[in-house]
Amino acid sequence: MNAAETNKHKQSDATVKITINPVEMDRPRAWLVAGFKDFREATAVSLAYGMFWVGLSIAVTAGAFTLGYWHWLLPLVAGFMFLGPLVAVGSYGISRRLEEGRTPTLGDAFGAWRPHAGQLAMMGVMMMIFFLAWIRLATLLFALFFGFETPSPDTLYTALITTPEGFGMLAVGTVAGGILAFGAFAISVVAIPTLMDHDLTFMEGIEASVRSVARNFRPMLLWAAMLTGCVLIGVMTFYIGLALILPVLGHASWHAYEDLVRVEALPKS
Repeated sequence: MNAAETNKHKQSDATVKITINPVEMDRPRAWLVAGFKDFREATAVSLAYGMFWVGLSIAVTAGAFTLGYWHWLLPLVAGFMFLGPLVAVGSYGISRRLEEGRTPTLGDAFGAWRPHAGQLAMMGVMMMIFFLAWIRLATLLFALFFGFETPSPDTLYTALITTPEGFGMLAVGTVAGGILAFGAFAISVVAIPTLMDHDLTFMEGIEASVRSVARNFRPMLLWAAMLTGCVLIGVMTFYIGLALILPVLGHASWHAYEDLVRVEALPKS
């Protein structure tokens, strides 16, 4: 086993070893199947958790239109990919309770962050940096292709799909946003569940996540595409589909973490 596969560090008075497991291309599908299984076993609490985020998404959309910030909706919806790992924290808590043989509650979902609040908060800061970078980039792209005057909703959304400027902004935005989103995915895909399951620092969680992606690049690229596609389907149903999709993806991501990361306590020398 080489340095790219394991990492040893001191955590307070204990020594642990983080091992990144190799996975095959069929594992992302297995994670999704496991996510559906968890959803079926805890349907009520998982659905309630998903509906909370659906309600919040609808409220943000309605507020944007009411306050005249409708032109921010597209970058905000796209920016959800940067905050999704934080949204999934509650689903991780539900899956962990199921593995313990307990019946999950909404308290397990909404309180899952508390035991490791500090490190999870630092991960939240990291994800927010990516989100704000995306919002800034989206603002610059809009000014570059459409100028500083905000058109009407009909004019803008029609221009996006019927004019060279619209196609150009969508193309550049998709490429640039995809690069940012994959960077956020790489540092967070297993970092947050790892931090929830062990007393590690957020940087150690990020390191484990990046190494997981690097060692299993093709399966993780497929997993990123599956996550993105599922979220887009949920958004296209006017958020309603997210009530099912978000908790299932959260449960599946927990199983991805368990497949990819092994943390072992070592005897002190």
